[in-house]
Amino acid sequence: MKIKNIINVFLLMFTLVSHSYAAQINRETDFNFDWKFTLVNSQEKPTNLPLNDADWRDVRLPHDWSVEASFDKKWEGATGYLPGGIGIYQKHFKTPANPTNKNIYVLFDGVYNNATFWLNGKQLGENPYGYSPVYWDLTDKLKTDGSDNVLTVHVDHSRYVDSRWYTGSGIYRNVTLVTVDKLHIPVWGTFVTTPNITNDKADVNIQVTVNNTNNTRAKFTLTTNVVDAQGNSVAQSSKNLSLSSESSKEFEQKLSVSNPKLWDIQTPNMYNAVTTLAKNGEVVDEYITPFGIRSIKFEAKKGFFLNGKPTFMKGVSLHHDGGLVGAAVPKGVWKRRLQTLKAAGVNAIRTAHNPFSQEFLDLCDELGIMVQNEFFDEFDYAKDKRLNKNDRHDDYISRGYDMHFQKWAKSDLERTMLRDRNHPSVMQWSIGNEIEWTYLNYRYVTGYWDPSKPELDNNNFWGGLPKFTPQELKKRYDESEKGEYKLHETAEKLAKWTRNLDSSRPITTNMIIPQVSMVTGYADTVDIAGFSYRNITIPWAQTHFPDKLITINENPGLWGDWLQVMQQPGVFSIFMWTGIDYMGERHNKWPEKSGWGDILDLAGFKRQGWNYFKSIWVNEPHLSLGTLPLDDSGFSVDELSGLAVPLTKDSNGWGGSFKWRDSNRHWNYEKGENVLVEVASNHATVELLLNGRSLGFRSMSESGNRIMRWVVPFEAGTLTAKAGFNGQEQEVILATTTKPAGFKLQTDTAKLKADGYDVAHLVVQLQDAQGRDITFKDFKVEFEIDGPAKLLGVDNGAPDNIQDFQSNSLKTSQGRALAIIQSTREAGLIKVTAKAKGFKTQTVIINAN
Repeated sequence: MKIKNIINVFLLMFTLVSHSYAAQINRETDFNFDWKFTLVNSQEKPTNLPLNDADWRDVRLPHDWSVEASFDKKWEGATGYLPGGIGIYQKHFKTPANPTNKNIYVLFDGVYNNATFWLNGKQLGENPYGYSPVYWDLTDKLKTDGSDNVLTVHVDHSRYVDSRWYTGSGIYRNVTLVTVDKLHIPVWGTFVTTPNITNDKADVNIQVTVNNTNNTRAKFTLTTNVVDAQGNSVAQSSKNLSLSSESSKEFEQKLSVSNPKLWDIQTPNMYNAVTTLAKNGEVVDEYITPFGIRSIKFEAKKGFFLNGKPTFMKGVSLHHDGGLVGAAVPKGVWKRRLQTLKAAGVNAIRTAHNPFSQEFLDLCDELGIMVQNEFFDEFDYAKDKRLNKNDRHDDYISRGYDMHFQKWAKSDLERTMLRDRNHPSVMQWSIGNEIEWTYLNYRYVTGYWDPSKPELDNNNFWGGLPKFTPQELKKRYDESEKGEYKLHETAEKLAKWTRNLDSSRPITTNMIIPQVSMVTGYADTVDIAGFSYRNITIPWAQTHFPDKLITINENPGLWGDWLQVMQQPGVFSIFMWTGIDYMGERHNKWPEKSGWGDILDLAGFKRQGWNYFKSIWVNEPHLSLGTLPLDDSGFSVDELSGLAVPLTKDSNGWGGSFKWRDSNRHWNYEKGENVLVEVASNHATVELLLNGRSLGFRSMSESGNRIMRWVVPFEAGTLTAKAGFNGQEQEVILATTTKPAGFKLQTDTAKLKADGYDVAHLVVQLQDAQGRDITFKDFKVEFEIDGPAKLLGVDNGAPDNIQDFQSNSLKTSQGRALAIIQSTREAGLIKVTAKAKGFKTQTVIINAN
């Protein structure tokens, strides 16, 4: 026993010592700087490589060349009226280590798309899917004579309408150089799970893959040290192992963390698993795996439990672009947007309809936001990129991922999962989005579509219950004409590949024709049947399939969507469409390049939907005001009662009478003009006053959509909404403003890191002489940047704004505009000046260090 205790003490000391040595090992090098770039006209891949790039542009990654262009009607609205094209990147670099002793890899987090890679003229490989990460072994192709290596990347986005949204073009995510010992843990070589958790203890299992690329057998010590956020070691494990030459093997370590700090949406506690490989007492490799300790459980008719607590997913769907920065979104831009969403009560994101970046998931880990990680928008058959549903265009520019699915789906899915499966924020894997549209027999089976006219939509389907029993639907499906591929068979493959890499999370899919999917085997391939805009079918499905977990994976964000979650505990989520505006899905809608954001607009400014969702999702008193001209509102006034009456069931657009549109936040109209006043609140009753006169109360219980409305003839002055019990009174005021007198310039930060990545958001807002915001007039503003910073672009957030993003001036929308600057790698003071004709110039100072 004494000898065993001595050995254990020695191993613990070795673990701690090895960790201190391992801090000297740096596997990863930032590979984003000092690239060359050019656009070319020919689709032919270059042959005489490397290319002469002396006259190419200097660029820093991540880089999206499409967003640099001007919006033009000649392009396609499906992808935001911006072009694609063909681009080539090259990077010159010295060999970082002796390839005889080290292995060197290059890791691309995302290249859009159809990318081919070479080093020193020798092809490394290709990756067609623009959303999957990929890495290449450079070791045997590196120069050993001291001359420069040249990495070449050819990106063919000539099929620029290959998605139903803006994709971006180029190396639009981070690139990393990885240098390791011949004995090493490969990229994405660990997998951490926490299968058993109590208040006193959490089991932490870590699977570690080890590669030995030496030509001899390697003996080594594998050690993992779990470190908390304060840097304290809280668990250790160590094993002496060996591995034959030119081989790879997975090893497992089991640890126990006492008094674990759980990852939760309120307290997103993180740990690091620091794994080292040591030979003869010398650490040769260190791999750090950030992870969280948390438990998840999904149960039919009961819902979702995070760390044993019933939890609603207050979710939004997002696309991957970030407005004026396109698809090359700096981490700071995402952080500002996610923090704003979370302030409105959002706690879950669905990555529609493809994997997002590593940085995005890092932020969700940090901020406590749950993620449904989605893989594909197309399987075997193409969707129509302009019109959605089944493909009705066969032109070259709209060919998409279905061309690659058979060959590449398994690889793309597995590489994504290997990268993402250690993130505690990832709660579900979604294999696909509304895939049934591309299997025409699914729609015919419903009885709502005429097979002779499949291109015609049947609006009765959206509000109609299933016409047939499950048995009748199954019979109709069995008798239907099927294509080469069957959806349930393809889904079964995807689900199998997913479970092979991770059985700790459930699999879902977003079903647009669920009554058919539930009987054909498609829903059986996944753990959670996610319904898309088919909430009316959920009671039918729960009755006939009581053991199946069913929830809402996509919806327009109506009050009824959330009501269904609250009334039925098993329906634990919504992912409304969509949390932030994005470019694309605007075929033949010029000049509208965007137009789907309900909570934030394209610039990240709050829309009225932010107030609305905060009123239903955040457990604190809320009161907010909006106004619209009655003639433009979709409402009329009842002559006897004076109450607002919707003109149609779906007044003024998709769910218009049941959700809060982006109404005006001002009280400036023509005298006597009838104005629809809308109040979103979680107070039981609200009183509206005009210039101190009461216009009566409205009750939330009698406003089924929780939007209280008045019709008010305009009168200049102050419009006031009041609510709240004694001691909790609230009021919000809209005041008639006077003529513009100036504008304010504000920054969201006064300090930047001089790292070439950090960003600041500069916002201008028109004001009157009393300093009140004017949101119904616009002006042209120009920005000047002096100091170590780069202007990334400007925007005003309006869906029909087609001014160049890559500019230093623009006309505002709602009296406001945004400019984003990014630090360089130089320290110093940055002076941002905003100028506008007729107004006093405004300046802010930002310190970069």
